Amino acid sequence: MDDKRYIHSLIREGEHQQQDFKYRVSDACKLAKSVSAFANTDGGRLLIGVRDDGNLSGVRSEEEIYMMHQAAYKYCKPEASIKFDTYHIEGRTIVIATVPPSTRKPVCAIDAEGKARAYIRINDENIVVSPVHLALWRESQKPQGAVMTYDDTIRQLLDAMPTQQTLNQIVRQSRLPRHKVITLLARLIRFGTVSWQYTNQQFLFSLV
Repeated sequence: MDDKRYIHSLIREGEHQQQDFKYRVSDACKLAKSVSAFANTDGGRLLIGVRDDGNLSGVRSEEEIYMMHQAAYKYCKPEASIKFDTYHIEGRTIVIATVPPSTRKPVCAIDAEGKARAYIRINDENIVVSPVHLALWRESQKPQGAVMTYDDTIRQLLDAMPTQQTLNQIVRQSRLPRHKVITLLARLIRFGTVSWQYTNQQFLFSLV
């Protein structure tokens, strides 16, 4: 498949969990959000020089390419792995930035104020993770043979989850300390007892 057909085949897929279009790169901090989201989820690619409607705009300057590198290596912590491939079609330069899933989660994006936030990719959106995700990543680094005991605290937490609940709702209803609820939810997700989903711009947790 030649370059033109390849790029247009990707564009026809549209934006999805593993693909994002960027019309131009004017802010390395903003681009770092997409890099963070892909690295923390299933990986993905940024088609840079492609408008949201799929039309080609092209990368217009070396400055844009410089900012792409800055997004991955300066504005992501830890540095994200990223591979750049350049294509010249229809008189325009298109850059595909491919980000693999990170083995060192979370990869955080650093904003203009220097604050670090981790993102995940859900459908075609970059979403700031919940504290439970951060705890889950910490949990996943523990030995696979970890044991969980269903004690009174666990039962108290599970009793507070008759339906899908937000983190704040679970904290209120369980009357457990917030940090404890976050840790236990992460552990229960890891052991397959609790699941999460993102609905109406909030994370919801429920029993499996």
